[in-house]
Amino acid sequence: MTERRSFAPRDPDFAARVTASFERQGIMAHLGARLSRIEPGFCEIVLPYRPELSQQHGYFHAGVTGTIADSAGGYAGFTLFPAASSVLTVEFKINLLAPADGDLLIATGRVIRSGRTLTVCELEVEVEKDGRRTACAHGLQTLITVTDRPDHPG
Repeated sequence: MTERRSFAPRDPDFAARVTASFERQGIMAHLGARLSRIEPGFCEIVLPYRPELSQQHGYFHAGVTGTIADSAGGYAGFTLFPAASSVLTVEFKINLLAPADGDLLIATGRVIRSGRTLTVCELEVEVEKDGRRTACAHGLQTLITVTDRPDHPG
């Protein structure tokens, strides 16, 4: 991953806003994913292995890997967005580097550039097995700040 840059969030309550949004995501609850770190411009999501998340060889499915990578990047960008806004992914590309063979997936999103409208993030997914981590996916993502539309219903 690129060197970690320092960002100043526009919303002092960014961590609570990110956590609340994450908890409203049905897919994250369905998968069993949880937020493990939230910092300005950075987010980490972990996902324990279950057979229901695997493909035919018993590895984490690429769709699951891509899903948590997308959310990790989205929430990394969202940490820097204004309070009365929401986040949507415009585009993301992921390269699968190795089979996701392990007990835990760890997805990180890191902001490369946060603009007024578009934000670009780097995505990385590692798989942990027997206490050892292996990079299994790497990607790039573009997010859009949706203004005047808070991330919560109502």
